[in-house]
Amino acid sequence: MFPIHHFLLLAAFLFCAGLLVIIVKRNAIMVLLGIELMLNASNINLVAFNQLHPIQLGGQMFALFVIIVAVCEAAVGLAIVLRIYQYYQTSVPDEISELKDS
Repeated sequence: MFPIHHFLLLAAFLFCAGLLVIIVKRNAIMVLLGIELMLNASNINLVAFNQLHPIQLGGQMFALFVIIVAVCEAAVGLAIVLRIYQYYQTSVPDEISELKDS
């Protein structure tokens, strides 16, 4: 068994990497990828803390719920990105000025 702090460090690294991708990248698909990394980091935390009480399966159930939410987020997010790309011919959110207040 690995100690729990190894999992927590891995989750912190994944969360920081996802946050960095969201802040730095300008592409909408890369932003969705960063959100997925952050959700996976939360899953690692949930399963790692579930190791402390292995009889209760609350952490694993929450992780399964987060996976379901991530799949739905990816499907809806990609559909929105594809629709915006068809209309504006760009996937960079900063270049879409029609929705902003002038």
